[in-house]
Amino acid sequence: MEEEIKAEFTKNGFCFDDEEDILQKCLSFCINYKLSASDIVSSWDVYSLNRGLEFTVRSSHMGAFLEKLQSEQLDKVREKESGLHLYSNDVAMILDGELQQVKENILDTPTSKPTSANKKPSDSTEKTNGSKFPSGKPPDSVTPFGQRKTKFAVQYLLNENHSTPIIKVKEDLTNTEDDIIKRVLPNQKCTMHIISSQPKPGCRFLYDRIDDKFNFLENRIKKQAILYVSAGICDEPVDPSIASQKSIFAVGMICCEEEGRLKEKPVLLQSSVEHSGGQRVRLDLQKLNQFSVFPGQVVGVEGLNPSGHCLIASKIIDYVPLSVDSSEDHPSKRQTKDQNLQMTNCSLDVPELSLIVAAGPFTTSDNLFFEPLIELLAYARRKQPQLLVLLGPFVDSDHPELKKGYVNCTFDEMFQVEILGKLQDYVEYMGSAVRVILIPSIRDANHDFVFPQPAFDIQPTDFNHQIHSMPNPGTFSANEVKVACCNVDILKHLGAEEIYRNPSGSKHRMTNLAKHVINQCSFYPLYPPAEDVPLDYSLANEALHLSSVPDILILPSDLAHFVKVLSLEERIEGERQIECICVNPGRLARGEGGGFFAEINYKGNPDSSSASIVRI
Repeated sequence: MEEEIKAEFTKNGFCFDDEEDILQKCLSFCINYKLSASDIVSSWDVYSLNRGLEFTVRSSHMGAFLEKLQSEQLDKVREKESGLHLYSNDVAMILDGELQQVKENILDTPTSKPTSANKKPSDSTEKTNGSKFPSGKPPDSVTPFGQRKTKFAVQYLLNENHSTPIIKVKEDLTNTEDDIIKRVLPNQKCTMHIISSQPKPGCRFLYDRIDDKFNFLENRIKKQAILYVSAGICDEPVDPSIASQKSIFAVGMICCEEEGRLKEKPVLLQSSVEHSGGQRVRLDLQKLNQFSVFPGQVVGVEGLNPSGHCLIASKIIDYVPLSVDSSEDHPSKRQTKDQNLQMTNCSLDVPELSLIVAAGPFTTSDNLFFEPLIELLAYARRKQPQLLVLLGPFVDSDHPELKKGYVNCTFDEMFQVEILGKLQDYVEYMGSAVRVILIPSIRDANHDFVFPQPAFDIQPTDFNHQIHSMPNPGTFSANEVKVACCNVDILKHLGAEEIYRNPSGSKHRMTNLAKHVINQCSFYPLYPPAEDVPLDYSLANEALHLSSVPDILILPSDLAHFVKVLSLEERIEGERQIECICVNPGRLARGEGGGFFAEINYKGNPDSSSASIVRI
């Protein structure tokens, strides 16, 4: 089994500093936790991604890696025995004499329920800390989140010379907001245009059929083939399964021959029905110095197939010709833009936009006080960005308090009071210059469990056209700056399925994962999708298509937070290099403590823009 483990590490591009010691430890891990060789290497791959490690597996990392494996096994046991844990909690409450209080808090009919988002902040706080959330802490208690020593700390800067100054001061007891951010002048009102609006709220979903899946995959392959021909990369793609002594160019989708993780041997290429009747052929990658492939990736392959059974690749093209400008942004197609959202300064030559991006959860795992959201809005009041982009989950279905069922109000009521109520207070304080964008998550307990996901049913007129909801994934334009968002952890899913050979670029793994989204013109190019993604193929054709390179790409993930500039290859000869700012803002709340969010000041292009990741 040691040889199998070594072979798996080698296939994934890893090397060892102390091979014998590492293999012995990995073997013991596999025996103790009943893991296969591919399982242990997959776990190490995720571990190294989260910590930004290089491709050398070091013996000094084995101790921390063992703790990660132990934590994963403990989580699995807890999931299997979740009923036992709940029962033990009930017994503990009975022994403590709290059974009557729990009955009163859970079973009694609430005397008053929030009916709208127009509640005062005091009302929201009272319900959050009182009987609405009986498992929460008393109002006078201090949570672990409230005990942290530093409020905000910049973790990463992009283009530090262009960043706005952040001044840190000592603790000031007279400052009721207890903030450390220098107040700036308010920005000008920004224009807003939601480009992607599919699927619509209230749509029919999870009734997709086999032909919906077939049409989705077939259209992806045909679109890529058409773009290769129009760009002059090839004359016409051919059938890769026909024997030929000449070099051929074929377009197809990377597939796995068997269930489980993709392996270098065997990799299959499935061409379109038009060119090969949907036949698959084995793809040999041995002659390539570097590659990065994953199941569902549509690529162009140049190579030989002398026998008709195996296509020996000499070159793989994993991108398609794209341009920054898109026909969907043409003024003639903007007639649906809200007249109340016109830009104040129409003579602006260089598109500029200041925005703050945060992804849920928005409350810590030990309570439902939504303290991280309150702190984020306090930060935004000081920095006064033109746009605040919030990505779910807002009412997290994985929150321990919601799983136990101790909350005696509906999820919609919690969303109205704790999220929309606080945001309404924020926009009223900031004035008409600020905009807020809400993007749902498949973990939102008060929303449809489907991907692509419709927007929250929020009417802009209810909030003076300042709070908007977008579908997931979605694209919008603010001050002529195009922003694309996908609130499914595609980076983590791609990282778990991708195989690669890239010795010169091992330090840019996160960048390469993000590039796949743009190169494939799809917000979710992975097929088959991850087990926890409820992908509906009847909605995917329009909603998942990424028609052009955005200026800013937002991909929230559980992996390490980052802000990077994606420099894409020149797609058409003579065209300028395409660049895009990609950001993973991290999670605003991590367990019982604070997490991260991103702040971006975009000015015309990535080189003159600035961005930072802030720890809350």
